[in-house]
Amino acid sequence: MARSALLQSVPLGDTDRFIPSPQHPVRVRTRNMPVDTHFEPHSHRWAQLAYCAVGIVQVTSAPQVDAQGVVSYIVPPSRAVWIAPGARHQVTILEAAELRTLYIDASATPAGWTGCRVIVVSPLLRESIHALDEPGGKPLGALREQWLSSLALDEITHADTQALGVPLPHPQSGDKRLRALCEAVLRAPSERATLAEWAADIGASERTAARLFRDELGMSYQQWRQQAILAHALPLLARGQSISAVASASGYASDSAFSAMFKTAMGQSPSHFQNKNRL
Repeated sequence: MARSALLQSVPLGDTDRFIPSPQHPVRVRTRNMPVDTHFEPHSHRWAQLAYCAVGIVQVTSAPQVDAQGVVSYIVPPSRAVWIAPGARHQVTILEAAELRTLYIDASATPAGWTGCRVIVVSPLLRESIHALDEPGGKPLGALREQWLSSLALDEITHADTQALGVPLPHPQSGDKRLRALCEAVLRAPSERATLAEWAADIGASERTAARLFRDELGMSYQQWRQQAILAHALPLLARGQSISAVASASGYASDSAFSAMFKTAMGQSPSHFQNKNRL
């Protein structure tokens, strides 16, 4: 998760040039962001796709009434997070990033895409984003913009999704014992304690804790912990740490076991996410 360094808060500063419309449904804004840059909680009338060509970004959704609590999405290169129109969220740069944000008019939002989700960025989507990024601020020709926007929207709509979110109980209506357990695991990702041992620390049985994970977070403890481990490991890999060091820091006794889990979850080996050309 985000390091404890003082965060640099940045105003949003959206200008008319980047605001999408039905006539210009996709706008791309590219910015180089230093580590620990932070955007306070906010929302937009339009949808967003937050994508880093380089670096790691964390997008944290705000809890909704009668819905799941906070969810943090850790987004490395080759992944992007979709943020629906009106979805309140905050953004933190975990590793120095070349942040390319697509602003997408609400009229172009895929049906049923509410809240946030992580998608896999295909090579075609990556290149269409790059092409839509107006070089030197020069506008694209109308026909070229139309074609590229349609291509990007089609790639987004058909992109594979990936579970890279770490949910926490709703801050008001969620179970306080479950929140305490989740926060304890996030503070000590290398700890190999069982669910029964974590549950004992919060005064609950293993059965009760397992039920709380299913009922409030919609997943088992093992599934949730894997998401927490991935969120912990991705920034470490981006900082250039060795796979052995990341495996140990993630509570794995062997590099091979960690690598097998990682590749199954991410579809690529940990070495793919080691950033050797940091900004």
